[in-house]
Amino acid sequence: MLLRPSVPGEPNSALEVFMVVRHHAIDTFSGALVFPGGKLEDADGDPRLSARCGGADKIAAEELKFRVAGVREAFEECGILLARRRGERAVIAAAELKGMEDRWRKKLAKNEASIVDLVEAEDLELATDRMVPYAHWITPTFASKRFDTWFFLAEAPEDQIALHDGSESVDSVWIGAREAIGEAEAGKRTLVHATLKNLELLAEGKTVAGALAAASARKIVTVQPWVETRDGKRFLHIPADAGYRNLFRELPPASASR
Repeated sequence: MLLRPSVPGEPNSALEVFMVVRHHAIDTFSGALVFPGGKLEDADGDPRLSARCGGADKIAAEELKFRVAGVREAFEECGILLARRRGERAVIAAAELKGMEDRWRKKLAKNEASIVDLVEAEDLELATDRMVPYAHWITPTFASKRFDTWFFLAEAPEDQIALHDGSESVDSVWIGAREAIGEAEAGKRTLVHATLKNLELLAEGKTVAGALAAASARKIVTVQPWVETRDGKRFLHIPADAGYRNLFRELPPASASR
């Protein structure tokens, strides 16, 4: 979940989050407005990366590989690279990133190279220390295709430009959390349940700094929704201690669901 202030250079302005529209030909979340992301790859957990990840000594190996996957997927899907030259504090500037994107973005997306190849060839350190764990969701047991998903927050580098890849995603937008929810309620956007709930939670942070601080202070409770039937109606529930409001919503009748 890449964040930025809505007014450049004004950190106290309302936050915006970068989101992409899934390609309609993809069977999972087709046409939905989602956060950039993807599948964990074996190379994301390569032991060689621990020396090339910021703050790795304070991050459990099991979590670090998901942070690495987040960095890689953000680069593949929207061209944002949370990385710095080894020994430097600032992340890669847009002017330098352009060459790296030309050399590596398509190769990574096509599995012709790994994140290990990228960081070693370019002598980079991944800025995993800029990422804050945000949520952990597991698809309900009744779903035909299931996912075990970690969400992270990170402020996007100010001068890097985010843009959808044109293959897995066909459109992209920087948007306020409340605005995205409002557009979904108006029928202009499609949001899956996990995305909606995390947008609702994100909106409470108001600013980038506020959202990051709230995420740092919140305990992550795994969310695996379940269905309860009451008075002939079906309701999708999430745990009460996970930090979300509106813990359940009514589902359409089983005969009308799709």
